[in-house]
Amino acid sequence: MCELFGKKWKKDELLRQIGDISQVADIRLAELSDGPGRGVRLAEFKTGSGFNFTVLLDRGLDIHDAAYQGVPLAFQSGSGIRHPAHYEPENAGWLRNFHGGWLNTCGFSNVGPPGKDELGQYEMHGRASNLQANLIGYGGKWRGDDYELWLEASIRETSFFGYDISLTRRFSTRLGNNYVQIVDKIENLGEREAPFMLLYHCNFGFPLVAEGSQLILCQKSVRPRDEAAKIGLDDRLVMQSPQAGFAEQVYFYDLHADSKGFATAAIANEDLDLAGFVSFRKKELNNFIEWKQMGLKEYVLGLEPANCLVLGREAERQQGNLRVLKPGETQESVLFLGVASGKTAVSSLTSKIQNRELVFSP
Repeated sequence: MCELFGKKWKKDELLRQIGDISQVADIRLAELSDGPGRGVRLAEFKTGSGFNFTVLLDRGLDIHDAAYQGVPLAFQSGSGIRHPAHYEPENAGWLRNFHGGWLNTCGFSNVGPPGKDELGQYEMHGRASNLQANLIGYGGKWRGDDYELWLEASIRETSFFGYDISLTRRFSTRLGNNYVQIVDKIENLGEREAPFMLLYHCNFGFPLVAEGSQLILCQKSVRPRDEAAKIGLDDRLVMQSPQAGFAEQVYFYDLHADSKGFATAAIANEDLDLAGFVSFRKKELNNFIEWKQMGLKEYVLGLEPANCLVLGREAERQQGNLRVLKPGETQESVLFLGVASGKTAVSSLTSKIQNRELVFSP
């Protein structure tokens, strides 16, 4: 049974009120027709609760904008949505195509700055977010009195004489929901072992991120990436107002998990009675990274589950932490992105995170 407009509905009761289910919940395919994003395909989700988000089919199956009851959740950079044809892999060219977005996938052969190791050159944050997808299917389906919205597609990073990695991603949510589940299956289709680095760059922005907003998590440990982060270590959980010349601060966490093995982090805004969150399965994503960027026009908090850090492939190798996928090996990762609204819901989410209680029951 779904909860919608303050009432719980059975399937038959709801369908008597509307001509088509798309009146309240839908996935709509579209395509940008102008500017540097021309030709990029979109999948626009609405769940009926006021929770909406847009998947970029031609940008790594990432999520660009997201909103809840008209309040934007995601940071969007000045570059906007750009077609992957504009991608520049050299040096830090990845940043020219960085649209921000609620989810930006980094990997698969590198996460962090560009560099070179015994396997050769590697690009900043890898190519995943600039790969175009093959759409497998999408739609809506009643499951008893629950209505599920789903989309599944795949991207593939491959080259002649190179590695061959495939990601199949499934988005699923339900009528009345305020969150989406993302299940990724990553497979090595090649004939040799491949380096495997994966980070989910979840970027929250104004007005959720504002002066006084707080990062909510339950940590085992934390360490700053560099001197700039050390300066802000004591204030890392509280957001400041935008500042000119702010040097990004990055923190590496080990988070506690709940009884199902999921860790959750949230950014809560008391003035809005709103919190955005990411929940992820720690079995595959053992690291959590906070990217705090309080700059003018570059005002964003990144909540980033990962199987690595953001120091680059060579650093990961030197520390003995570089993951690999053997030929034919498949790994699955699971995460939730969503929002809690109202004092009671935000307080409940905060309490569950801090007390290591179950947030979801996947």
